[in-house]
Amino acid sequence: MPAEPGRPRVTAARVRRAEIEKAGPKAPLPTSARSWLLLTYKVPAEPAKRRIALWRKLKALGAVYLQSGVCLLPKVDLYVRRLRVLQNEISAMEGDAVLLETVGLDRAQEQKVMARFSSERNEAYQEFIGRCADFEAEIAKERGAGKLTSAEVEENEEDLTKLRAWFNKIAMLDFYGASLRSEAEERLARCAALLDDYAREVFDAQDKDDQDQEQGWDRG
Repeated sequence: MPAEPGRPRVTAARVRRAEIEKAGPKAPLPTSARSWLLLTYKVPAEPAKRRIALWRKLKALGAVYLQSGVCLLPKVDLYVRRLRVLQNEISAMEGDAVLLETVGLDRAQEQKVMARFSSERNEAYQEFIGRCADFEAEIAKERGAGKLTSAEVEENEEDLTKLRAWFNKIAMLDFYGASLRSEAEERLARCAALLDDYAREVFDAQDKDDQDQEQGWDRG
C-alpha cells in the first residue's frame, strides 16, 4: 500500500532507528561494513592543548587512526554531523580538514578495517575486565577484614555504577562485536552478583546485632 501524501514511508531503516532512539544510549549504532567516513586533517602544532583536545574528541567517538591526522568512523548520520562540526573547529584552529566517504576494495579490506575497530575495543574491554577483577578483590578484602558496614556497601555500589557506565561507553563504540565483549558482560554481571551477596551478608549481620541489642535490653 503506498504511503499517504505527506507521510514518510515506513522502512526497515526507519523502524531500526526508532528502536535505537527508544532504547537510549546503551543501544549500539547501526553500521555498514562497506562504508566509512574518512577524515584527514592538519592543525598547527601549537597550542598543543587544542590538537590534543581534537584527538580526544575523535577517540571518544570511536575513531580509528590509520596514521597521524587520518582516521575512520562508520558512515552513519550521527557521525556525519559530528565530523562536520569538528571540521569547523579545525578551521577555527587555522587548520585544514577533508571529509570523505570511502569503501574497501574487497571483502578482505573491509575485514581488515573492522578488525582495527574491534582490536581497539578489545583493548578497552581488557582494561575494563581488569578493573572488574580489582572490584572483586576489594570486596574479598573487606570480607576478610570483617568490614560489614553499610558505608562499605554504598561505596561499592558507587564503584559498580561507574563500572556499568564504563561498560556502556565501550559497548556504544563496539561497532562490529569485539571478541571480548561477552567476557566483559559476564564479569560485570559477576561483580553485581558479588555485591548482592556482600550486601546481604552486611544486612544480615546488622539484623543480628539489632536482635542481640534488643535481647540485651529485655534482660536489663
